[in-house]
Amino acid sequence: MSEMEKKAHLAQVNIARLKAPLESAQLAGFVARLDEINAVADRSPGFVWRLQGSGGNATSLRPYDDDGILFNMSVWESLEALRAYVYGSSHRELLKQRGEWFSKFEGAYAALWWVAQGHRPSVDEARKRLAHLSENGPTPYAFSFKQTFAPDPALVEAG
Repeated sequence: MSEMEKKAHLAQVNIARLKAPLESAQLAGFVARLDEINAVADRSPGFVWRLQGSGGNATSLRPYDDDGILFNMSVWESLEALRAYVYGSSHRELLKQRGEWFSKFEGAYAALWWVAQGHRPSVDEARKRLAHLSENGPTPYAFSFKQTFAPDPALVEAG
């Protein structure tokens, strides 16, 4: 791990477009597991912070004009810690079922970027990173699991 990686944390944002209202029978399996999956994240090695609204999750937050878009954001100590949670925990089971609950996006639906330790990204910051990834592809400013970048000191300090 580089010196910069020791000073930086990894932020992530992901969005999903609901196929039905959260209260619907179609989304019942997703909603029933939210508390469990969030608790797994909270206890995961390398977890730092996650965005929460009322109810202990982010499902009440609607930062887009489309009320059908769910918004989720968190910060992790490292790319490895986030990857272990996403693909190596019970969260993976939800990924396999996402097609039942969420429609496909044409653009990017998840973005990663490095932040200074202690920084909690704003919703607006996350939206900008996601839009940047969608418009420009992976760069040190916003990237994906498929193409990652080491922390860029200028970007980490600037926020």
